[in-house]
Amino acid sequence: MAGRKSWTAKMNTPYDFVTVICFIFAVLTFFMFTQGGMRVLAHFMLPAAAFAIANQVGNHAGNNVPMNVLAVILIAAGIGYIYIIVKH
Repeated sequence: MAGRKSWTAKMNTPYDFVTVICFIFAVLTFFMFTQGGMRVLAHFMLPAAAFAIANQVGNHAGNNVPMNVLAVILIAAGIGYIYIIVKH
């Protein structure tokens, strides 16, 4: 199929790859290590939103150090919150 790019060709920054991988692991963690249910799913929506926001902030940060730091903090916070959810 000429002219069609794969989905990885649309991912340009490290933030794209890191946040997508974090989101995939969040979904896998939900199915593998929780009992499921709407209440737990609602808790998993917060880190998913953090990953999406971190991706946008990181993509638009460029050489702006505070924006890059904010993106990394959001990713770390999302991972930490998932860890807290699973431990309970």
